[in-house]
Amino acid sequence: MGRTEVVRAVRQPSSAAVAGILFSVLLIVAVALFRSVAPDSLAHAGAWTSDADARRTVALALDLLPFAGIAFLWFIAVVRSQLGDREDRFFETVFLGSGLVFVTALFVSAAALGAVLHITVETPVPEGVAAYAWVFASVLLGSFGMRMAAVFTLSLTTAGLRGGSLPRWLVTISYLVGLLLLLTPPLPNLAQFLFPLWVGLLSVVVLLRRHGSGTAAPVEAPHSD
Repeated sequence: MGRTEVVRAVRQPSSAAVAGILFSVLLIVAVALFRSVAPDSLAHAGAWTSDADARRTVALALDLLPFAGIAFLWFIAVVRSQLGDREDRFFETVFLGSGLVFVTALFVSAAALGAVLHITVETPVPEGVAAYAWVFASVLLGSFGMRMAAVFTLSLTTAGLRGGSLPRWLVTISYLVGLLLLLTPPLPNLAQFLFPLWVGLLSVVVLLRRHGSGTAAPVEAPHSD
């Protein structure tokens, strides 16, 4: 396979779908791991560093996050390449910018916890420092990162609606997910899984439609005016 064929293959909708499914699985597992060691209250937010099992769980979750972020960037890149010149600059900017800010929030949150985790290898970390890192990561990803995920969801869904490439039931679900992510305060309980579940659902739909009907792109938008 030559270079041209490789480039064409990685830009196919199926490539975006696979990347989206990988991101969904990795982020869901990571969030589940974090939730398994989450403190019952802010007063115990730093207790995770004094528990060896909790530290190992957090370390495993942190190991997964870079690969989740890479898969999401691949998902963004392929979808954006499919949009190409057919999308206007407004949607392209909102879609790309919100996705990049989400990944940034994801990585910065992971870095905050990772820094504390690395320090504990050499010396005990004051519980107040560990609590600050945990709360910082939770607020950054839960409040700000999820708002960017909401903008990403709404902008991509709108592009799909305008192009008529998404089924109506998926558009309805997508707008509901986007609004919940946008308007809900720091996401409680199972709501934290909404965004990766949505990306996974979208990716599965794209993969099935591509396999069944040879659809050319996961999201099509009309020509700019």
